[in-house]
Amino acid sequence: MIHPSIISHIFSPISIRSISFLTLIAGLVLSTAMYAARPMPQDNEPVVLLVLDAEDASPVIGVSFWSKKAAISEITNTKGQVRIDRFKGQEQIEIQALGYRKRVVSYQDLRALNDTLYMVPETFQLENVVVSATRWRQNYTSVSQAISVIEPEVIQRRQPQTMADALGLSGKVFIQKSQQGGGSPMIRGFATNRLLYSVDGIRMNTAIFRSGNIQNVINLDPFSMQRTEILFGPSSVMYGSDAIGGVMSFETLTPEFALDSLRKVFNPIASGKADIRGTTANNERTGHLDLQLGWNKWAWLGSISRWQYDHLRQGSNGPDDYVKNYYVKSYTAHDWQSTDEPLIDGRVPDEIVQQSDPLLQIPSGYDQWNTMQKVRWQPTDGMDIRYTFQFSETSNYGRFDRHLLMRDGLPRYARWDYGPQGWKMHLLSLKLSGGVGKPVYDQLIIKGARQDFWESRMSRNFGEVFTEQQEELVQANSIHIDAIKWLSEKILLSYGVEWVQNKVNSKGFVQRLNEKESEVGISRYPDATWNSSAIFLHSDIQLNTKTKLQAGLRYNTYHIDAQFGNPERLDVVLFDQANLRDRALVGSLGFISRPNNVWVLKLNLGTAFRSPNVDDMGKIFDSEPGAVTVPNSNLKAEYAWNIDAGVVHRVLSGLKIELNAYWTHLNDAMVRRDYELNGQTTMLYQGIDSRIQAIQNAAYARVYGMQWSLDAQIGSRWILTTRMNLQKGEEELDNGDISPSRHAAPFFGESSLIYEHNSWSGSLIYRFQGTKSHSQMAITEREKTDLYALNEDNLTYAPSWGVWNLVGKYEISVWGNMLLKIENITDHRYRPYSSGISAAGRSVQLGFSVHF
Repeated sequence: MIHPSIISHIFSPISIRSISFLTLIAGLVLSTAMYAARPMPQDNEPVVLLVLDAEDASPVIGVSFWSKKAAISEITNTKGQVRIDRFKGQEQIEIQALGYRKRVVSYQDLRALNDTLYMVPETFQLENVVVSATRWRQNYTSVSQAISVIEPEVIQRRQPQTMADALGLSGKVFIQKSQQGGGSPMIRGFATNRLLYSVDGIRMNTAIFRSGNIQNVINLDPFSMQRTEILFGPSSVMYGSDAIGGVMSFETLTPEFALDSLRKVFNPIASGKADIRGTTANNERTGHLDLQLGWNKWAWLGSISRWQYDHLRQGSNGPDDYVKNYYVKSYTAHDWQSTDEPLIDGRVPDEIVQQSDPLLQIPSGYDQWNTMQKVRWQPTDGMDIRYTFQFSETSNYGRFDRHLLMRDGLPRYARWDYGPQGWKMHLLSLKLSGGVGKPVYDQLIIKGARQDFWESRMSRNFGEVFTEQQEELVQANSIHIDAIKWLSEKILLSYGVEWVQNKVNSKGFVQRLNEKESEVGISRYPDATWNSSAIFLHSDIQLNTKTKLQAGLRYNTYHIDAQFGNPERLDVVLFDQANLRDRALVGSLGFISRPNNVWVLKLNLGTAFRSPNVDDMGKIFDSEPGAVTVPNSNLKAEYAWNIDAGVVHRVLSGLKIELNAYWTHLNDAMVRRDYELNGQTTMLYQGIDSRIQAIQNAAYARVYGMQWSLDAQIGSRWILTTRMNLQKGEEELDNGDISPSRHAAPFFGESSLIYEHNSWSGSLIYRFQGTKSHSQMAITEREKTDLYALNEDNLTYAPSWGVWNLVGKYEISVWGNMLLKIENITDHRYRPYSSGISAAGRSVQLGFSVHF
């Protein structure tokens, strides 16, 4: 159910103005496009190069042409075409694409090719292009941090159901799930608000990102991703607060211009993609459509996706501890009205129903839809203007792990749902190259964004009359200015400023089943404003032909202003308002050495920070039975210190090995501890006398580990890949003892054997997780018998597991593919570490994809 406050938010005056603005933009697009697309004089025609595969002469999409000196880049479109006249006079143009040999040529070399360039296939490269490290295009071998790239081809082949599942395809990100409508990444022993999400260069983290598991990443659409990069380790210099464990950078599809003579408004370049998919484990029904039109100076792209999932069925072979063979049929207001005696002994007659299929995990089904619209305008060669609108919303979905809890031999909850989780973003960006700004920058990008987030939670105890509901709305505004400037042939400087503001509105309601009107309840947060302002710079210095130095610095200020009410249902007085102001200074230093063409050595030193947010400072919630967390305005930023080293080695052209080792120390970690408020250590919360706790800077944490990957070409048609991750973590407790870290995942990874021949391709994939024994688990996790299996001593632990998946693709024609996936072939019952819901049992997925 969508509460009226959310409806009013979506259709608020601000939202109406946003829609009006979008309509105005669309009108300008149509009118100006007709003017800009008129026939132009022949001498203004762009110089276009066609890029083809050297073996089968098919167009190669996504080939990057890049001049570092001029800070110019272009990418081939869906026809394999790329405009090259902007590179005129350049002596070194780097040409790269996934699966092809890198080339470095001059502009004159390109003009001598008779308008066609042939790319030679090559399975493994050292120099893939990455963006996330410095927010500008670079070679991976020019970056001191470890980065994993998830290409659209991988998503197309593996068909993940959510963006959280897509991150797991890297083999280096562990995904926790509390319910099917979720997915909380763990990277190098950190998770939640110690990781940063970036969408098209815009920060997605909000002021209410919590330390508990979050699921905001599912609001992103895997079908609309052009590129996903995972940047490992502290990255606050470029990304600010929260980038301690790493950054997940998502780049969405970009509309393409017409590059040949298609200049008439009624004859643009057009392309698109349609997908349909079904899966047996949760009766998935998914559909997607995207379409783009491109003229000479204008381009448009539209995308829409829809998912429907029923309750998820787990495997039949595994721990019985994971089987819940019942569900609660929650008593509703309609049941109340249709019954003469709605209450029995003063309690609501919620019903416990035995499942006919005990392997179904009820409730876990949900729906979701996403849409994206992009408009692109290039009035001159040195100017690129883009407007992006994205919208995503889920249905209500049950938090399955809470439905596992018992009290006095009965389920604790009759209902525990997350309400619709929604996100929308308006993004306007301006990219300038050269021109009047040449003395100050070679390239400049200005971005202004407005985001809105809404989420809610609804719970009612089994047999009780009242439903508790909390709703949060966050309005996020941001301005980003990034620039790069070559100071000399060996020194590249990137610099910028950033301003981010989050306005948090939180409400609480209490509603009796038989009443339509609700009462004011305890809100989760105060009404608050969180602000962050920063200036940063980063330099790349080529020390010699084999060694590069990278250094960066960021100065960040932040503050929170919060207004508290005094909820009548609390028996202690909270302060009326709180203000928090502080600053942070972080830096990084990296070295990259290339002794020859087959070795890359990396060393990276860095610091990162996480400033307190509204969730840390102002939250009121029941952290555990008998304990309540209250606000604390005496917080400061936590800091991480990190060192990591990496080696990349290619043996001939058929084997690539990469090894990364890291160590991170976190100071002044914000953790939940017992707390005294106005001289009291306990308080009444939701009718229960509860111990008072608050988030405090009261601990340290350490994480260290290794990541290993191998890619091998076996013959002409087989490829073997392996990803392995080993990490250990520890954190300080309130009594000074040391506990294993909660977010340090067990040993995990995956191996795959890939076969490709003509129109057929297939992959046999083995995914695995090692055991986490009772003594290796965080002390706070050891009593959660509802989440974990029990060993022979009746103690909780996370069992090891391994599952086999088979993925196949058949190219029906140049315009379409059939996709088949058999997941968890052995029907193993398993639950990824720290998760509250088991993964899918044996499942068959069938899909069709059409390109046009």
